[in-house]
Amino acid sequence: MVAISKPVLPRMGLGMAALGRPGYINLDRTDIFGKEERTVETMQNQANKVMDKLFSISSSTTTTETRPWLDCARSYGLSEKFVGEYLRSKNITPDDVYVSSKWGYTYVADWNVQLDAGEPHEVKDHSVENFLKQVEETAQFLGEYVDLYQIHSATFESGVLTDPRVHEALAKCRKERGWSIGLSVSSPKQGDVLREAMKLKTPENEPLFDSVQCTYNVLEQRAGETLLEAHNAGLDVIIKEGFANGRIFSNDSVSKYSTKLQCEPDQLALGCILAQPFEPRVLSGAVTESQLESNYKALQVSETLKGDQTLLKEIMDSCLMPSENYWSERSALTWN
Repeated sequence: MVAISKPVLPRMGLGMAALGRPGYINLDRTDIFGKEERTVETMQNQANKVMDKLFSISSSTTTTETRPWLDCARSYGLSEKFVGEYLRSKNITPDDVYVSSKWGYTYVADWNVQLDAGEPHEVKDHSVENFLKQVEETAQFLGEYVDLYQIHSATFESGVLTDPRVHEALAKCRKERGWSIGLSVSSPKQGDVLREAMKLKTPENEPLFDSVQCTYNVLEQRAGETLLEAHNAGLDVIIKEGFANGRIFSNDSVSKYSTKLQCEPDQLALGCILAQPFEPRVLSGAVTESQLESNYKALQVSETLKGDQTLLKEIMDSCLMPSENYWSERSALTWN
């Protein structure tokens, strides 16, 4: 058995969903990467540049973030490979970085940006057999660095919440490897899924999950109440898709209030999340050094908003959209 000394999750980290593979659903990727072929070497070089910036920011005296955080997944293309090779090439010790990853999807796009209509980029499988396969793959790429291992997009339909064999395997993983165990959620039902997940216990009658990774942003706020319940129950709350895959940048209210606060739209969007009462940790989806540097300035904006709850509520209310509409729009986004 490995003695668990649970590391503290940093306030912000870098999600590798858009850097670990050539295609993703974030808007306007061609504007950033151009029309040249996105080879493995090209994407790994870009990932290395952004990770360099992450470590630079984390060591800066201008921020309280002292431990870089990288979030991968088995289905984020070669994200685990990129991160593992980067950390080892820089001789970074496990104590000097926080690494999380996920299991449950397999990347099947064969390094293509787009596929024929109806062809999936990733295939979901929440069986215990797939967990046992993918946890070994993660250990191969990231082994000594992993702090947190998460179910990727848990849903009622996938059966992962009602499969005791998976629950036993997750509890065993935490006990033997010393990894914290979490889940990510998605869809309009993500709050309901989280509430159900919070009921699950280990054989020792302890909560099965240490954290939840959830979609929450100025447009999609439905899960906020459940996230506060999770926080009060002791779970770390991680927020993904803080920019709604790029959709917040065309939102008039985001533009209006970022001008009012004299900050960039990305800083306002993430600052609003960081200021929430469930004390979230937030993932940046940056794919360039300048994007990441700007994103981290949201920490300063969040302090302003925490000090003016009336303004924070005004911004959140003005940006809010119906949850079903949000997810319908998201499902229509194309890989690019």
